[in-house]
Amino acid sequence: MSAQPRATKRQRTAPDIQASKGIGRLAVLTAYDYPTGLLADEAGADIILVGDSLGMVCLGLPDTLGVTMDDMIHHTKAVSRAVKEALVVGDMPFLSYQTSIETAVANAGRFLQQAGARAVKLEGGAEFVPHIQAMLAAGIPVMGHIGLTPQQVARLGGFKAQGKTARAASQLVRDAKALAEAGCFAIVLEAVPAEVAERITREIDIPTIGIGAGPDCDGQVLVFHDVLGLCPGLRPSFVKQYADLWTPAREALAAYCEEVRAGAFPAPAQTRRMDAEELKEFGGMKEYGDA
Repeated sequence: MSAQPRATKRQRTAPDIQASKGIGRLAVLTAYDYPTGLLADEAGADIILVGDSLGMVCLGLPDTLGVTMDDMIHHTKAVSRAVKEALVVGDMPFLSYQTSIETAVANAGRFLQQAGARAVKLEGGAEFVPHIQAMLAAGIPVMGHIGLTPQQVARLGGFKAQGKTARAASQLVRDAKALAEAGCFAIVLEAVPAEVAERITREIDIPTIGIGAGPDCDGQVLVFHDVLGLCPGLRPSFVKQYADLWTPAREALAAYCEEVRAGAFPAPAQTRRMDAEELKEFGGMKEYGDA
């Protein structure tokens, strides 16, 4: 597949993404608020995922399990206000869809109705096909997510690569096919061997979005903060850091603190002064009642 720039000047839709299979590679970024959404959209992302990874990169949580629907709606609203061209996808958080189909549809609907997203993503394989079908019946486009599923971190015993054995890899292929047949418009493949991702990409007719899944997927996704080096200490091995903004940002903030303590800020350029006549009148006032 050849790389192609994003051509649309309108907001992309789930059918647009699905139709891109075999045409070009999809660039996907996460975003969590108005500035990150604006930057990701202006940079040319095809899809902007408001990920539950916000728990770790924005809220300081050890994993994604503590992220709530209210958290996700709050952050997705902010991102949606900024984005003009990319497809905004809201990430279904832990226990927002697992407990029942009815709960899944109601929560997925909140992303579209209240937060401005135009699709949702959920983690899991064939066991969630009924949930996906119910969401689609309600008019809610769904992106799948298999491989390393962070909401299963307690069961998995940590953030561990998946599909490393022949049996496990075969199960991932079956899950991918089930999600595609259920009607998902795309599937995220996280932390799986490149050979497994290549086979899944070849055998299903919807785009695959890789993260730690090798070069043969139909697209790639990275976390905003990982790309820009904004979360030191949270850098998975599959991440390529394109900038280190942490160091210059810290230095700029330190310079501000030093100037405040030294009395150098605010300087004349940052200071407003009264008109001379108004200052004279103000100086002569003995009482400060209504004018």
